[in-house]
Amino acid sequence: MRLTNLIATTSMIAGAAFAAPAAAPGEGHQHHKDRRALVTNTIMEKVTVAITGAQGPTTLTQPVSGSSVTPITPSDSYSRAAPLPTGVEANAGSGSSAAPSSSGSSAPSSSAAPSSASGSSSSSSSQAPSSASSSSSAPSASSTGGGSGTSGNAGSSGFKGITYTPYNSDGSCKSSSQVKSDLEQLSGYPVLRLYGTDCDQVANVFQGKSDSQKVFLGIYYVDQISQSVQTISDAVEKYGSWDDVVTISVGNELVNGGQAVPSQVGKYIDEGRSQLKSAGYNGDVVSVDTFIAVINNPELCKYSDYMAVNAHAFFDKATPAEKAGSWLLQQIQRVYEACNGEKKVIVVESGWPSQGQTYGSAVPSKSNQKAAIEDIAKVCGDDTYAFTAFNDMWKPDGEYGVEKWFGIESSD
Repeated sequence: MRLTNLIATTSMIAGAAFAAPAAAPGEGHQHHKDRRALVTNTIMEKVTVAITGAQGPTTLTQPVSGSSVTPITPSDSYSRAAPLPTGVEANAGSGSSAAPSSSGSSAPSSSAAPSSASGSSSSSSSQAPSSASSSSSAPSASSTGGGSGTSGNAGSSGFKGITYTPYNSDGSCKSSSQVKSDLEQLSGYPVLRLYGTDCDQVANVFQGKSDSQKVFLGIYYVDQISQSVQTISDAVEKYGSWDDVVTISVGNELVNGGQAVPSQVGKYIDEGRSQLKSAGYNGDVVSVDTFIAVINNPELCKYSDYMAVNAHAFFDKATPAEKAGSWLLQQIQRVYEACNGEKKVIVVESGWPSQGQTYGSAVPSKSNQKAAIEDIAKVCGDDTYAFTAFNDMWKPDGEYGVEKWFGIESSD
């Protein structure tokens, strides 16, 4: 059921904006995942939700327990560093995977699809008004307006799209025929999200996708915006159309990873948007960050055409797999409120691991992955990109040993 028209009287007050330290010298070939999660959430007395269902629009006003200021603290905090795939050069146009950012700190590897650890920072029980706790009465991100790149319903998969990275188990680039074979398994996803421009992935995905599928492209290296725009433009001119592109991101988890402060992110978006417009693209431009980074840094709301966030229920140890969708919907609401209801919110990465260590109520298994994916699709699939197409065996095990194992279409 698609839920619309959120009007919530919840006010989000960010705690002191975090500033993750810049990468130390020599860290240019690592992918950092720092989670900072000190947020103060003020919940007022009532939440009003307008729901559109089979019987037409209905307005519900529900009391929220307590109106005091409730500090939300992280269930844990950690950082990670993933090595680059072997043999990938640091050039955005011909296989870039790690390059220093223009601010002097290391940029995350475009070959390292953001680690799912960026997802959670606090127990879902304290994160949102109670009206968001069930799919039958909770607001959807589709309740806000958005640009042209946010339109479109979920496909047969139940999701808006899915993330895809073009790397073999040893980190080398997949061939165009391998990419095509992969994409044949992803026909149920209307949009394919890419993270970078290395490995000829833009050209290969344009050639391998179905005619009906769109793409969400990524400029990963903020010090290589011009090169990335040129790579994208060349692929579009040769193999597709700008009409096939729903969104282009500039940077991924820059604030969460300590790569930039919000004002720098704004400059990167402005630069990318300007160059993309000159190349012929007039669609949505965003910078992707974690949901908690946006809540802690609402200045980020000013820059993107809509809010593109990463969020994973697994890393909220109080949330079992079958509640992943309800948890995610709460985070959508939190980001929406942090942006004063002025920006549409799309979750551009969310999933559940099939293997790894148990973390509280979060248990990795193939059956739990299926349960989590089904719940996310049911509750907010129209506004979510599933993470990720296939297991990323080129990654290190990471925290809880789960980083390799988010592949939805993989058999194990």
